[in-house]
Amino acid sequence: MDADRELKLLRFLCRIDDRLTRVRDADGAIALGLRMVREFFEADATCLAVLLPGRDRVELRLRQPGVAAWDERQLVDFLNRRRPKLSSEVLLGLLERRERPWAAICLRRSDNRFTPEAVGEIRQIAGRISKLIHRTDRLRIADARTRINQKIMEQLRPKDLFYQILHSLRALTRYDHSSALLTFEEAPETLTLVAEQIAWRKGKSKKIGWTRPLSADARTLLESGRVFAFDKEGEGWRPRRGQTSTELAELLDYDDDSGGGAEDGTAGTLVCAPLRTRDSLLGVLKIASRNPRSLGHYEMSLVQEFLPHAVVAICNLRRTESLEMGMLEAEKKSVMADLARGVSHDINNAMGAVLPLVQQLIAEERDHGAGRKMLVRDLEQIESSLQVCRRIFGGMLSMARGSTRTVGQGDVRRAVENTLAILDEGMKRHAIDVRVELPDRLPLVRSGQGDLEQLLLNLAGNARDAMPGGGELVIEVRRLNGKVQIDLRDTGAGIPAADLGRVQEPFFTTKNDGNGLGLAICRSIVWENRGSMKIDSEPGRGTNVSVRLPVADPVAAEEGR
Repeated sequence: MDADRELKLLRFLCRIDDRLTRVRDADGAIALGLRMVREFFEADATCLAVLLPGRDRVELRLRQPGVAAWDERQLVDFLNRRRPKLSSEVLLGLLERRERPWAAICLRRSDNRFTPEAVGEIRQIAGRISKLIHRTDRLRIADARTRINQKIMEQLRPKDLFYQILHSLRALTRYDHSSALLTFEEAPETLTLVAEQIAWRKGKSKKIGWTRPLSADARTLLESGRVFAFDKEGEGWRPRRGQTSTELAELLDYDDDSGGGAEDGTAGTLVCAPLRTRDSLLGVLKIASRNPRSLGHYEMSLVQEFLPHAVVAICNLRRTESLEMGMLEAEKKSVMADLARGVSHDINNAMGAVLPLVQQLIAEERDHGAGRKMLVRDLEQIESSLQVCRRIFGGMLSMARGSTRTVGQGDVRRAVENTLAILDEGMKRHAIDVRVELPDRLPLVRSGQGDLEQLLLNLAGNARDAMPGGGELVIEVRRLNGKVQIDLRDTGAGIPAADLGRVQEPFFTTKNDGNGLGLAICRSIVWENRGSMKIDSEPGRGTNVSVRLPVADPVAAEEGR
């Protein structure tokens, strides 16, 4: 190469560096680089030939002119490093991306053939563009990881966290089939599918909750902490170099029940990434792509770097859940103690009315016998007082029996009745009128019955405490777009604007004898059951708490309308 041509090439490489470094989008940088290369070699036609892993045909992109024809078999051979014989009218440059051959810069000059020196020049230019693309990709990945770390470290509900992890994996690896997160359970040793994203079709996974026994050999592989990769070979799986067992691939290659054809539904590459701490196994991430060898060492290293962040987020979630369970139990004990103090006055009044009547009946019967009318009247008063005691104790017993925190089906009508059975006498004593508006037909909601009654008891108790001088509490229940909405409106003192944003925080309270757990537990119960809770209040005008819970069985609810 003569000095002038070499100087021209060096200047062009500097221009490539300067122009492409400014472009943060890799696709934009590639398009700009292709235009600059076309001008440098004065080519008549150009295109970018992309060969995706596992494919035997190229994708022709950025063709100029669009009608230009290219020998695609020749391009496939070139990208597979088979050194096809090229005419002097064609010039090809290899672009690498994600540490493997990715695309070819294709140039053609029909009237003036390329010089032998052009082969070395396009090799240098393609190498420089590959480095710039790699740099752009790394910057994009670094930005994505920063956003990912911020997102997964937020205080999310379990389902939201699991899907955020899967979404993050998509951003990093660009898988085109699916990903899944399975959690490990000790007794018995099983893997349970808790989240799944299916990229090749639109629709939700039908296998959430799917459970599979974990063999001792498979657990040993997961305990190693290594990321494993497998490629489809015929009907079975072939492990990558350095691996011998295909047990993990067979374990996680569960059949898809979507009804899609094999062309779409079959994975060609499977990556298994254990989620583990130093002391325990948390679960496993599965990432699948449609074509064999499409997830290589580059993607596996990204997953390996990502795993510690996902593990920390899951451990934080479990600690938070454990703390919330402890808080819930503490709140239940506190509520029961408050109830005992609150209803003791009502029970004492009821029993206090019974005792004199019984003593009077005994005395009258000894002396001369009680008249029939007087006897009936006294017995009716005794019955009424005993019914009050029975109602109070029955509500408390129902709450105690349903105290286990489980996700199930809750009966809102029953929860309202049990709540008022406990609080009704206290409401009357404080001159609080309670009005309940319930529709005739009401579907079951997604919530354990004990949680639902705990929720309503806390909210109704707060409303009672806000009206020490009397007032009105309205409990209105209605159906709304696949959910049940429960509104509790009181005419109490209201909440100052400065406190309204903090009332759901743990340990924040405005009561002299409060522990600040009531509304925090309510929020936790609602979130756990994929619902929402909104509090509107204004000092002097009362408070409205609106809770929405999903219907437990939407199909049955629609049929029962």
